[in-house]
Amino acid sequence: MGAGRDSPVAGRVSCTKFSDPASVNAPASADPRAQQAYDWACAQLGRRDLSFAPASADASFRRYFRLTGGTQSWVLMDAPPDKEDCNPFIHVASLVRAAGLNGPVIHAQDLAQGFLLLSDLGTQTFLHVINAGNADALFADAIDALIRWQRSSKPQELPPYDEALLRRELALFPDWYVARHLQRALSPAQAATLRAAEDVLVARALAQPKVYVHRDYMPRNLMISTPNPGILDFQDAVYGPISYDVVSLFKDAFLSWPAERVQGWARQYWTQGRAAGLPLASSFDDFFADFELMGTQRHLKVLGIFARINYRDGKPHYLQDTPRFIRYVRETAARYPQLSGLLGLFDELGLQA
Repeated sequence: MGAGRDSPVAGRVSCTKFSDPASVNAPASADPRAQQAYDWACAQLGRRDLSFAPASADASFRRYFRLTGGTQSWVLMDAPPDKEDCNPFIHVASLVRAAGLNGPVIHAQDLAQGFLLLSDLGTQTFLHVINAGNADALFADAIDALIRWQRSSKPQELPPYDEALLRRELALFPDWYVARHLQRALSPAQAATLRAAEDVLVARALAQPKVYVHRDYMPRNLMISTPNPGILDFQDAVYGPISYDVVSLFKDAFLSWPAERVQGWARQYWTQGRAAGLPLASSFDDFFADFELMGTQRHLKVLGIFARINYRDGKPHYLQDTPRFIRYVRETAARYPQLSGLLGLFDELGLQA
């Protein structure tokens, strides 16, 4: 998953003063690539009167800046080509917009430099504003958009969310969270227990109908916009299990909801999706089991990713959210006998929510 909280920065600075250390957080002397990106964007727009500010932070090597002039604004993506490939973003952006959804328009691109000039979908994510009072309305918009996205699915457009990818993701948990973060080595018996749980999760995921999967369809990647929502951070999209984006939306990396509300929103999606012709299970109970077991695969993956982001990339704040995923895994494993071994393994590792 792309992990990391969007962090719009208040207080813009003039691009023409970008190299003035007193006026910006990242002067050109310390960040020549940002100056290069600004110069490129200004050339595309044919103007130099634009204010410039960081727009959001990301767990990858991508970063975003907002350019503003008068009542107009744009978002500049900086994706160093030796570390990031812009082509998946460009392709999935075309699929998002072809589905009739509010994804960014790509106004200009320079793949050699790793720059994209995008339309601005707004300054507030769902994560900034969502609360117990407005969640129903915001999630209703997100459900509508997700169903349109899934209904537009076509084979061969996106990489498959196949067994190899599912298992590579699951390997992040023992490799990064257990071995690196906990400094523990699984015993042969524990490794066998984990593998048995992984087999259950992978088999259930592969048995589901396949659709377009955003892979990070959650409040931090949905913008308050018109039409609502604006959709971001979709470059890792794949073709795979229909429940994946649903569980991403309601069992978020950065906030949690009461179980009864999660189940209610999942039922709302299931009811609307069935009415729209999506190939969902005829029984809500069967769909919800898909939802929960798919979520467990994701939660184990995210535990590994957040540990990797800390130890490999030097971004420690993601580890603060790992108790949420431990709780998600424990709650689901306690409800499904086929995951009882996973619950016991968490007990042995001292993983308590």
